[in-house]
Amino acid sequence: MPDQTPTTNTTSDAPASPPENGHPQNGSPHDIDSTAEKSQDDLGVFERYLSLWVALCIAVGVAIGQLIPAVPNVLGEMEVAKVNLPIAVLIWAMIYPMMVQVDFKSILGVRRHPKGITVTVVVNWLIKPFTMFGFAWLFLKGIFAPLIEPGLASEYVAGAILLGAAPCTAMVFVWSYLTDGDAAYTLVQVAINDLIMLVAFAPIVAFLLGLSDVIVPWDTLLLSVGLYIVIPLAAGYLSRTWLIQAKGEEWFDNVFLERLGPVTMVGLLLTLVLLFSFQGEVILQNPLHIVLIAVPLIVQTFFVFAIAYGWAYAWRVPHDIAAPAGMIGASNFFELAVASAIAMFGVTSGAALATVVGVLVEVPLMLTLVRIANATRPQFERRTAAA
Repeated sequence: MPDQTPTTNTTSDAPASPPENGHPQNGSPHDIDSTAEKSQDDLGVFERYLSLWVALCIAVGVAIGQLIPAVPNVLGEMEVAKVNLPIAVLIWAMIYPMMVQVDFKSILGVRRHPKGITVTVVVNWLIKPFTMFGFAWLFLKGIFAPLIEPGLASEYVAGAILLGAAPCTAMVFVWSYLTDGDAAYTLVQVAINDLIMLVAFAPIVAFLLGLSDVIVPWDTLLLSVGLYIVIPLAAGYLSRTWLIQAKGEEWFDNVFLERLGPVTMVGLLLTLVLLFSFQGEVILQNPLHIVLIAVPLIVQTFFVFAIAYGWAYAWRVPHDIAAPAGMIGASNFFELAVASAIAMFGVTSGAALATVVGVLVEVPLMLTLVRIANATRPQFERRTAAA
């Protein structure tokens, strides 16, 4: 679990400034290894066994959907532009703890790391959608063709394309937080991806699906940007400013952020319970096909992360920039993908099921990538220090 110290040093040009997030950049390898070990030692039982809690929450969510269907039925109807409001509130709870750490002065410092932005943009828009199509076609219409009816396989590929063309907007803040990523950089890379998504999502999907008229739920896209970016960012800025003025920066760093720490994880786990209470019936009715759909999605996730993270390593990009750059490409904007699949193909379509499988596999996969990123932090920092 990362420390709670906000990243506030990105604007300083003084060579003697302390590195962001407290990680030594010019220290000895022993110092770097000690920092990594200390970070692991600081993990509590809750954080150390997060994967177990995730599995339990998925099971609880499916059980609620089966045993108390009134709960997901009522909560599922609370939608605006196909955005579920209870889910939006929980995602907001996950994002706010990171947004409140953003020092707006530090956003200007992002321009000092153009390599990180380059990795993000190239991987997300020139590589990811096309590799997703390739892996989905290879497995679902090639290797698994004897197990899936051809028309249904085409719908599954369509759902995978929708996932591949929608890089993560909301949850990437959680993955960045867990890897001690630079909060200001994460905010900027998400904002850039949102702007590109507004103009690139429909053409890429249309090209890969071979359709002439793609229905893109623009109201869903715009509302999601407002809910997951604008509102928590404004709330974080206003509350940060007020609390520092009222209580002082030391209290804000050491007391407020410490108390706020568990909110992100609680929000994540409750989101899983709710999501899988909505989708439990679909999952239980299609066990084999869910496994088949999951295979190319899993391969794609690791493949894209390896490209972005490996590229960042080769370019000597700092770890707190490289980790978010790898995470945003590996994860997906599943709210937009699910909404698009429903709008284009229908709620009971194979495309909609494929996007739901994307939700099913994303959190366990991303937690695995978080572990990989945290475990390789010392190698990144040694390479950065050597540069």
